[in-house]
Amino acid sequence: MDTEPAGTARDWAPRSIGLLLGTFVLATAFIAAYVGALHQPTPRDLPIGVVSSDQRAQATLDAVRGETTILKPIEYDDPGAAERGLLGRAVYAVLSTGPDNGLLLSVASASGPSATSAIKEVLTTATGRTGTPLRIVDEVPVTSADPRGVVPFYLNVGYVLGGYLASTVLGISAGTTPRTARRAGLRIAALAVYSVLLGIAGAVVVGPVLGIWHHDVPTVAAIGALAVFAAAMVASAIQGWLGVAGTALVILLLVVLGNPGSGGIYAPEFLPGVLRGMHRWNIPGLANDLTKAAVYFDWRSAGWPALALTLWAVLGGLGLVGASLVRGRRATPSTTRSDPAPSRDGG
Repeated sequence: MDTEPAGTARDWAPRSIGLLLGTFVLATAFIAAYVGALHQPTPRDLPIGVVSSDQRAQATLDAVRGETTILKPIEYDDPGAAERGLLGRAVYAVLSTGPDNGLLLSVASASGPSATSAIKEVLTTATGRTGTPLRIVDEVPVTSADPRGVVPFYLNVGYVLGGYLASTVLGISAGTTPRTARRAGLRIAALAVYSVLLGIAGAVVVGPVLGIWHHDVPTVAAIGALAVFAAAMVASAIQGWLGVAGTALVILLLVVLGNPGSGGIYAPEFLPGVLRGMHRWNIPGLANDLTKAAVYFDWRSAGWPALALTLWAVLGGLGLVGASLVRGRRATPSTTRSDPAPSRDGG
């Protein structure tokens, strides 16, 4: 015989229905974002460098540009500037006149194998029609253990996942909103230690364990710790203000939009609409860019990703402290004990 009080269903049903509806919307958004972004990747405006005085290379790119929008020529004043653009990840390749009166295509596949493959295909076809010799040199190749260049993406997916899961676990166990600034500080410290440990663990996996970047373990560990901490702080701040329901927003930003918009599977120029520029500000994209810059490009172009991840971590930490000062003070021991949902009055 069911002895459950009659009013119980009325208490939990609206909340359960709301959570299921939110999950339904989030899952639908996940499908739309991933399938929409990745089902038919079409490159457009892939930046390729050329020296303004190199008429032969200029003519070739002008002819290609007249037939397709796949390539976007970026002019440089001299070969040195073009090389700096290539090594600084401003362009994926540089086209120049070779010593044999043919053309030389210098690429940096570590920037994005999908992008450099598309550039090579377009120019090989174009020069083949005119009978112009084309020599291709990869100035910054991906490691042989990662021929598709996807290790930075999957590594940072794990780091970001670990960051927001750690925040969520602490929110469920101790409450999403710390009731004092001191408790917020302790949570931040705990997540900082966790971030360092996970950063080291990920670096060891892709280093000594799998032998992909075994010479860059400290570098990868430091980047990983920053990525984990940034994700954890942003998640903690959102959950601190919105409660467990804020986890849905965290997943939307860091997973549903963050992963396809990171440029990790396909270069940003392959993605549609707003996703093309998302890697410049979302945490997965910034972590992916920073990893590539550090491991393959001797820290060139690392400035903005490192700064932006640091800003996310700082703003997230301040947001969590702010939530504890505003929402945490509203909690009282009596309401905390009587409320079955610790997310609203966290400890």
